[in-house]
Amino acid sequence: MTGSRTHSLHYRCSDRMWSLTPGSARGRATLTRRGPRPPLITVPDQDVSDLAALSRALFDTPDEDTILRLAMAHIAAAGPFRAEAGYLTVGGDLRPSPKNGRTSTSAVSRRVRELAGQDGPVTVPGRPWGRALGLRGSKGLHGYVVVTSRSRPTEAEQSLLSAIVQQTAAALCVTFARRRQREDALELHRLRNDHTALQRQLIRVTAELVYQRAVQSLVADIAASNGGEEAITRALHRLTGLPALVEDRFGRLRSWTGPGCPDPYPEPNPERQDEMLHSVACQAGPVRIQDRLISLVRPRGEILGVLALVDTRDEADEHSVLALEQGAASLASELTHLRDLADVERRLHRELVNDLLAGTDEASAYARSAAVGHDLRRSHYIVAVQWPNRPADEAFAQTVGRAAADVGMRSLLTRRSDHIVLVADARPDAHALYEVLSRETRTRSGMIGVSAVCTSLGEIPHRYEEAQRALEVRRHSREHYGTTFFDELGLYRILGPGNDYRELETFVQEWLGQLIDYDSLHHTAMVETLSRYFSCGGNYDETADSLAIHRSTLRYRLQRIRDISGNDLANVEDRLNLQVATRIWKIVLGGSG
Repeated sequence: MTGSRTHSLHYRCSDRMWSLTPGSARGRATLTRRGPRPPLITVPDQDVSDLAALSRALFDTPDEDTILRLAMAHIAAAGPFRAEAGYLTVGGDLRPSPKNGRTSTSAVSRRVRELAGQDGPVTVPGRPWGRALGLRGSKGLHGYVVVTSRSRPTEAEQSLLSAIVQQTAAALCVTFARRRQREDALELHRLRNDHTALQRQLIRVTAELVYQRAVQSLVADIAASNGGEEAITRALHRLTGLPALVEDRFGRLRSWTGPGCPDPYPEPNPERQDEMLHSVACQAGPVRIQDRLISLVRPRGEILGVLALVDTRDEADEHSVLALEQGAASLASELTHLRDLADVERRLHRELVNDLLAGTDEASAYARSAAVGHDLRRSHYIVAVQWPNRPADEAFAQTVGRAAADVGMRSLLTRRSDHIVLVADARPDAHALYEVLSRETRTRSGMIGVSAVCTSLGEIPHRYEEAQRALEVRRHSREHYGTTFFDELGLYRILGPGNDYRELETFVQEWLGQLIDYDSLHHTAMVETLSRYFSCGGNYDETADSLAIHRSTLRYRLQRIRDISGNDLANVEDRLNLQVATRIWKIVLGGSG
């Protein structure tokens, strides 16, 4: 190349444009600032080449710390300079570079901060010349570089230093711009994702609102049509596609819509039912128990029943839950209405029964019974129910009423201080009502007394006394618990309520006292043998079979009875008194000595 060969380097930072043009044969170059008064500075060709290489390196570097480190290293190699410290603006403050030397004391850092973005002198021990040079860009200060020299630099050296600083500032400008661009791109991506998520949420919320309105509209239509429990389960099945059912609080099925209804429906277990209700009541919203999604129907905190979806495949979603909750709310209103009607009906029933037990006008009683749907013109039985471990409160009255309905008894009901009274239109079964009540109350320690048949309303007060008498006899009998029918008491029907049992005990002692004492002393069964003998009508074979003894053994025992008691079984008077005494001993006194 000839001496006319030219090397130029152009760069821009902020609003300044610089141009480096190498010289010719003398090996010098000119540094020109494009401005109003462009001075010409000559720079060696090697410096221009190094500066061009630095420029490429700086602009190819992706992070600020590396740019600052490269610039500080090039400053140290560009002349009598030493880069003492570098600072980058981070969050509005100046952060020292990790490459700062030991001379970068707190005094230097303090001085740099005092300059407030301007260039200025810095004092470093042992270095006569020192300057803090700002790395500025279009967006403000990007940092500082602190440069010292062992002697005052020439104008050309200062110009080269200024070029390096300007190149560094320009590279920082580009790096910060790229970072902002990346951050803006990330922010734009985030905003787009947020926008997409919000759109999806809006679509989902809109769909849920549409579904909710549809559910509410359907429930409102059901309420307006008075469709009852069956209409609610039918609507719930249509909305969810799952079998829907209603149970009362005791676990008895009231309505089922959809496939798979068990036939017969399982008999509820009271203990497990109570545990289930407690478990669901402790949680908010519908609760999954095995294959059912269950919601309690409990207006004002009182559990009236259960609304459930049968979900064997775990298909229920949030829409199913919403439909179930809305259905439970509608059912709560329905069951509350039914309960209020039942309360009124119960009150009317009890007022009628109380009047019947006390004696009332027949015409009025017939009209009132017809109003509550009961036919008093049929024959009736008065039933007294007592469970010693249960008070005769409203809860027990409802239990008795349900048990009577379960065994097919059509009846009117009322409460007394210690027992429940039923006016039933048919003779109760000897065991059915007792067994159901034993299961419901979880104890067999209960008694039921049943009157003789009542064919007119005027007989009801007297029949009530008979039921009480039957209850009293059962209470004092050998088997305290069970059902006693007044018309099966025989002789004891003449022993009215309130008789003094001391008189009965005296009578039994007079006729059976010696036999009772003998049995107690010798561990025999003379009184029981005599009672069985009379119960079998004096038939030797039947009595021996009932006692599981031989006929000859029976003859021996009867002879011993004659000898011990001094009574003759062939005597009509003695025989009658002994038979009455054994009946009192067995039924009224419970067979006790």
